[in-house]
Amino acid sequence: MARNDGPRINGEITSRTCRLIGVDGSQLGLFGVRDALRIANDQGLDLVEIAPNAEPPVCKVLDYKKFKYEQDRKAKAARKNQVKVEIKEMKFRPKIDVGDYETKKGHVMRFLKKGARVKITIMFRGREMAHPEQGRIVLDRLAEDLKPYATVESKPQMEGRNMHMLIVPIKGAFDDVAIADEEVSNEKEN
Repeated sequence: MARNDGPRINGEITSRTCRLIGVDGSQLGLFGVRDALRIANDQGLDLVEIAPNAEPPVCKVLDYKKFKYEQDRKAKAARKNQVKVEIKEMKFRPKIDVGDYETKKGHVMRFLKKGARVKITIMFRGREMAHPEQGRIVLDRLAEDLKPYATVESKPQMEGRNMHMLIVPIKGAFDDVAIADEEVSNEKEN
């Protein structure tokens, strides 16, 4: 019974002829699949079809378990190096006071330093819905304050009782800040 999880090996190869590649990577030429299987068995290895759509198909003599293990290791390393983009959210109100605004702006800066995208939400309640421009003023002020560190990916837009804006960090914007922080901490130690 044929498997669907990988290349066909040994008796699963259906073609009559194949282009054979040796263990060391050298091309051995065109062979019948039975002859290629015999060559692989003599060396104690497997015959693996690596290019089934080629004419004739390309088969290679190798240790299939080792080949599969190396493929799994490469896939695991690729997953490990994959960057996961995180979206954080910070909620504001249209009538926010200066102290609260500065605190929340500091939290947004912390999220941006870690490389996360930040969704800024202005929540309107009751009669505040009559003045969405006040929420827009808060978002514009925040975007202006964060201009050296972040760019606005999606402009402010109303969605029900909330107004949303998405900001993303600028690559390398926090490198200068990190160096300055290290210098300040070194001066405090001395």
